[in-house]
Amino acid sequence: MSSQAAAGGHQSLPQSLPLALRTYRAVMSLARPALWLVLHRRAERGKEDHMRRAERYGIAGIPRPDGDLLWLHAASVGETNAVLPLIERLLAARRNLTILLTTGTVTSAGLAAKRLPARALHQYLPLDSGPYVRRFLDHWRPTIAVLTEQEIWPNLILEAHARGIRLALINARMSGRSLARWQGKPNVAKALFGRLDAVLAQNDQLARAIASLGAVNTTAVGNLKLDAPLLPIDEAAATALDTALAGRPRFVAASTHAGEEAIVANAHRLMRSAQPELCTIIAPRHPHRGPQIAADLAAAGHTVAVRSRGELPHAGTDIYIADTIGELGTLYSIARIAFIGGSLIDRGGQNPIEAARLGASVLVGPHQSSFTDIYAPLIDAGGAVEIHSADDMARQVLAWLQAPASRDQVAAIATQTLERLSGGLERTTQAIIHMLSKPRGA
Repeated sequence: MSSQAAAGGHQSLPQSLPLALRTYRAVMSLARPALWLVLHRRAERGKEDHMRRAERYGIAGIPRPDGDLLWLHAASVGETNAVLPLIERLLAARRNLTILLTTGTVTSAGLAAKRLPARALHQYLPLDSGPYVRRFLDHWRPTIAVLTEQEIWPNLILEAHARGIRLALINARMSGRSLARWQGKPNVAKALFGRLDAVLAQNDQLARAIASLGAVNTTAVGNLKLDAPLLPIDEAAATALDTALAGRPRFVAASTHAGEEAIVANAHRLMRSAQPELCTIIAPRHPHRGPQIAADLAAAGHTVAVRSRGELPHAGTDIYIADTIGELGTLYSIARIAFIGGSLIDRGGQNPIEAARLGASVLVGPHQSSFTDIYAPLIDAGGAVEIHSADDMARQVLAWLQAPASRDQVAAIATQTLERLSGGLERTTQAIIHMLSKPRGA
């Protein structure tokens, strides 16, 4: 799985930053009053933590412990879930190490509060304004900084590099659209990616793409999400849902985006003639959309129940809107057939690993660019099925409902395929330990 795409150092970086980066730094510094207003409005919508907003300005909420400190940034819940096993392994390997995990969302902060082990701390990521970033780095003084996936924040990278902090990008990925944008700004890309000491990409293609932007020491190690812990299942909630459904056939459309719920509802309508007791569960990617989805589907003639209102599906419920946080594992455990959203519209598709590892058979639309290295082998092996329309969805869900053995076979193939692709966690752990063990420039 490992493939060295580029090697070297930072010697070829230009002495001065490109004009676009200098302009960005100036604008982000001058925009601090506007950034305060943005955070205030986000907090009013529940997207920021009122009590911890100072952390977004680089003001630490807790003291820095003595000794080596590894700063690890994960954007949101999915990335946080993927790095939790990595945190545990690094702490076990280095007894004098503390890990600071930063994230950018309220939901990921909640997950960190529940799941982080001893010697791991959580703070919100500071906004990417020079004064805020410098304040953050002055307090935490990380030994190395580790970013995940596609978290390329210019001021964070430039300020950390200027202080001699070794930088890594792990589980690195990039959509075709993002790659094209970076390729259109080659000097900016080289100024940022060239300051990374190591890039651990999810596959060979991504390693080559990121190396082409100026990154050095770029290696394919695999996808950390393949080794992430299983999503939690609330057994009491699962029992309550299963009891409420009273043996009715069901399937879940998970992590849906705007535009997909109407397609799922059309598929539901098509299936009702063959499966009149069918209950379709929709778990939107952004739960705050739940009430609007419910209103739209009710206006289209569907009988809807909404989980955030404390409702359970009843005998007359067509579509159940599961607009709550952290319950996908519970839903997969009772549904066993899952459509993974963001894929019938051009959003790159969401993560299929979580559903497949919990034994659900996976349907996905044609837009899979965010997880190509996972979907391609799954589909090729027969461990997932690609669909293009409500008709396709209805046809495949009905086939699995009518022949559960075929559904179980697809799920078994998916499990075998994911096991074959795993291993990124161990390779990533060893690479970071190696970075911790040697001084910058060595």
